[in-house]
Amino acid sequence: MLLIHWLNSFRRWGKIALPLKLIRYYPPQFILRDPISRGVKRSFKRGFEVAAIVFNIANLTEIGNQLDERNYKLFIKSFKNHVRQVIKNEVSSDEVLVLHDYHSDGVTLFLRVDHDWSSVSEIDVTMNTILENIEKSLKQDFSYIEINFQCGYMFVEKKHNTLKDAIYKAHQQAQAMAEKREQSKFNEMHYMISKIVSQKGIRILAQPIIDVQSKEIRAWEMLTRGPKDTFYESPLQLFSIARQTGMLYDLELVVLEKALEQVHSTGCRQDIFINFTPVSLGNHNIIKDVKRIMAKYKSIPPSQITLEITERDSIDEIEHLLHNVRTLRNYGFRLAVDDTGAGYASFNTISSVMPDIIKIDRSVIQDIDKNAVKESMLKGLLLVAKETGSLVVAEGIENAEEASVLSRNRVDLAQGYFFARPNSLQKGLKPS
Repeated sequence: MLLIHWLNSFRRWGKIALPLKLIRYYPPQFILRDPISRGVKRSFKRGFEVAAIVFNIANLTEIGNQLDERNYKLFIKSFKNHVRQVIKNEVSSDEVLVLHDYHSDGVTLFLRVDHDWSSVSEIDVTMNTILENIEKSLKQDFSYIEINFQCGYMFVEKKHNTLKDAIYKAHQQAQAMAEKREQSKFNEMHYMISKIVSQKGIRILAQPIIDVQSKEIRAWEMLTRGPKDTFYESPLQLFSIARQTGMLYDLELVVLEKALEQVHSTGCRQDIFINFTPVSLGNHNIIKDVKRIMAKYKSIPPSQITLEITERDSIDEIEHLLHNVRTLRNYGFRLAVDDTGAGYASFNTISSVMPDIIKIDRSVIQDIDKNAVKESMLKGLLLVAKETGSLVVAEGIENAEEASVLSRNRVDLAQGYFFARPNSLQKGLKPS
């Protein structure tokens, strides 16, 4: 009856937490087969990625020593109940696949995310929000206990022998990221990211940005891939591990240098868009490091480069960012704000940065030909762009119907698979 109760709960709101007494008697294969595998497989078919996010209590042993058996069980139960409630309140039920107990000191959330690597920042925001709310609510019941939380995440690989193994591997790696323990997968991944950065072992692809009216290529967005046929090839895996191991800034500088190298070798004269996170743009070394890299490619003027602020979280608390942005703009770079329309943060960034270019998120563009509300949102964003004097780039165009809506609303530029997939940088041919 207990299992039936939990399964009914899963049907109601898309989440499940199997009780520990069941987990003790069944191997991981039983647990992973259903419902996790079904949810992951369904998400992959719909074109999404899946992240395994582990929430742990780091000092659970010490807490166990402070409490008797009854209160310790009550504490664990309360912790997991608070996790469920916070996730239910803070995360869309469409994004949550499964909330699952793998072990006594933590909970694993399987979350459906967009394939764009800016999802890495969204997961960070989600994790921090969940942890802050869990801590706040748990402290109300156990104010006399000091609680230290850990959190880590990893994406489920699509290129794997079996889906079950991929899910289990993602959980183990997320656990290692949360614990950052010695002699663990964390150290292995830190070593690999350090090696990729030191050897500049990434590949740069380019996706054209098209003039909506003339259909000519006006610019290129540079996209990053890790070493081919490795776990790190996916930009989601690459950037998420770099972020969690403290190597994100170094990796983004390598991306800048490799992109400039490609621009130089091809002789491309069109505008180039390069992604940067607010955390990296706020780094106190960014001005010095960017000038050092640009000095290697004197034929490329800063005015040819647009630095694209990629994250969806607010920039308010990042020290030095606005100062650095002003300095980079005075140096000649242009600034773009990505993911506009995806949430409040992008509008806040627009008002702070006053960008040269506004990139409209694909969530606004997808099926815009069938949705009058989305077209009204597009018109509103175009008015915002007019007020700030910004050009507009619409992202994620996948068919002619979506492109026609952009054309009739006189959107400046667009990019997406309908025009061209990411490939090698060219001097600027018309898309096929």
